[in-house]
Amino acid sequence: MPDVRIGVYVCHCGSNIADKVDCAGVAEFAGGLPKVTIARDYQYMCADPGQDLIRKDIKDHKLNRVVVASCSPRMHEPTFRKTLESAGLNAYFFEMANIREHVSWVTEGREQATEKAKALVAAAVARVFYHEPLYERFADMNKRTLVVGGGIAGIEAALKIAASGNQVVIVEKEPSIGGNMAKLDKTFPTLDCSACILTPKMVAAAQDENITLYTYAEVEKVEGYVGNFQVTIRKKARSVDMDKCTGCGICYNKCPAKVPNEFDEGLGMRKAIYVPFPQAVPNKPVIDRQNCTYFQKGKCGVCSKVCPTGAVDYAQEDQLVTEDFGAIIVSTGFETLDPTLGPQWGYGRYDNVITALQFERLVNASGPTQGKVVLKDGTVPKRVAVLHCVGSRDLNFREYCSRFCCMSSLKLAHLAKEKTGGEVYSFYIDMRAFGKGYEEFYNRVMEEGIHFIRGKGTEVIQRAGELFVRTEDTLLGKYREVPVDLVVLNVATVPRADAEKVAQTFGIQRSPDGFFLEAHVKLEPLKTATDGVFIAGGCQGPKDIPDSVSQGAGAAAEALSLIEAGKVKISPVVASVDEARCGGCKACLALCPYGAVDFDDEKKVAVVNEAVCKGCGTCAASCASGAMGVRHFTDEQILAQIGEVLAV
Repeated sequence: MPDVRIGVYVCHCGSNIADKVDCAGVAEFAGGLPKVTIARDYQYMCADPGQDLIRKDIKDHKLNRVVVASCSPRMHEPTFRKTLESAGLNAYFFEMANIREHVSWVTEGREQATEKAKALVAAAVARVFYHEPLYERFADMNKRTLVVGGGIAGIEAALKIAASGNQVVIVEKEPSIGGNMAKLDKTFPTLDCSACILTPKMVAAAQDENITLYTYAEVEKVEGYVGNFQVTIRKKARSVDMDKCTGCGICYNKCPAKVPNEFDEGLGMRKAIYVPFPQAVPNKPVIDRQNCTYFQKGKCGVCSKVCPTGAVDYAQEDQLVTEDFGAIIVSTGFETLDPTLGPQWGYGRYDNVITALQFERLVNASGPTQGKVVLKDGTVPKRVAVLHCVGSRDLNFREYCSRFCCMSSLKLAHLAKEKTGGEVYSFYIDMRAFGKGYEEFYNRVMEEGIHFIRGKGTEVIQRAGELFVRTEDTLLGKYREVPVDLVVLNVATVPRADAEKVAQTFGIQRSPDGFFLEAHVKLEPLKTATDGVFIAGGCQGPKDIPDSVSQGAGAAAEALSLIEAGKVKISPVVASVDEARCGGCKACLALCPYGAVDFDDEKKVAVVNEAVCKGCGTCAASCASGAMGVRHFTDEQILAQIGEVLAV
């Protein structure tokens, strides 16, 4: 090994580090470590003057290794690697010691923090001695993008990418795009008709020559890597020939079979052959084989007999298609908590206790009651209660805030007042009117005469056929029972039931609340652990329509940044196999979370697909023969690092 000359730089990070760590003392200590040519402390190493200092020292002192002791490598390791490259050094001759998150932010005493910082710096110096040059590679980028989920976030992402002239495929599980937004009547704070602002985007997506819609379809398998994904899509049999169908509606008007309508949240009925809602895109029917008399009993066939174009095709089968994509945007949306999990809310036990989405369908002109709010007996309620945070901010159900719940509850209260003219009670914990125009909307609803009760609706009971909402009114300082005719539960936003399956298919991690996990909550909210796979909308966490639209556009920008570059960078920090030591046990194949390890049947050894590998080390840690290793995390490097931490 040539003469190793190491430069060490200790960052003050303003006062973030310097308040707890004697940075000058750490730099002085580092100057006495083996192979350290120069050691300095500086106020802000990540700033241009700090980087210039490193570049100048590399030239003047002929440094060939650099250690920076500052904040999280996740934030600034790329910054300093570029600094080394600009000075003519290989980027991987760099090591970072985290003395902010690992020291100053978590250590009480200044002396203790300084000693800990010295230990981490010594460990970094020992490790960087064994660093080897690594080189990034590039792969060609397929310019097609897959959008999974056709809600408002997915539609927005697809439209933005299509506008750039690139091809997009939307895969939607339901027979129509539109997602949860399609079920809403009005949107806050402007009270725009939801369909009026959503339908033009749905139609635009269907008519755009750069967008292909696969509705009533699901992604079955994803292989490959960023820039070169191979995706298998199952196009489920609609039992209707889309090319022949004109959408005339005769088939479902004549169909004798009726089942509860899931789009109307079970409040209305639909036919066994149906279009989900009047503005559906595509506006062509699908046969529900589970409830179709022909498929269950071999009888009926009315829809086929009355179809004027012969579009009904009972023999139609699922189709599997495999297509190539460069980037993937996952926007699969959210569901709402099942309120029967909390018997105290009375849902499913008492008539006239409904969810917020059910209320949305009641007040909608295309809903089961053509927009009339009525009780089970057909009368108009005179007293309506809207309960906020049902299952949200609750350690027994969902600890997190559902975020748009306050504003949607205000909207529901406004609609209840408008539709019934009765007394409306809003039970809330805190009012979180955080967005543009939201506080003004809150004030407007208060002026409409809504009764606001600051206290969570803890229980719904029934006495003598009358409903009562129990609460602790924290403003009055007493318990209350409020008699009402109708209770609307604004239940928590939760991950979809198939979230785990989707996460495994696309290589996405999940946060403790079950939603999809972003690469960095602040700096990379749309990226995931799998390069080239982005998330947008309600699948990442509760969010309202403006935020979902923004994330859809943001995810499109992320995908386009890869597409327009034409090539994708592949990290060299990946697993590698020593074929002479590999025993061919195949344990690593099953353990790899990214499916990056294959098996060479001729050589009888494991093979790593470096484009897919993320260098997580699972294979290396589990390899019984020691044949698996990870570049940039060799045994020499790690053992040297550990040894110095323990020695100081």
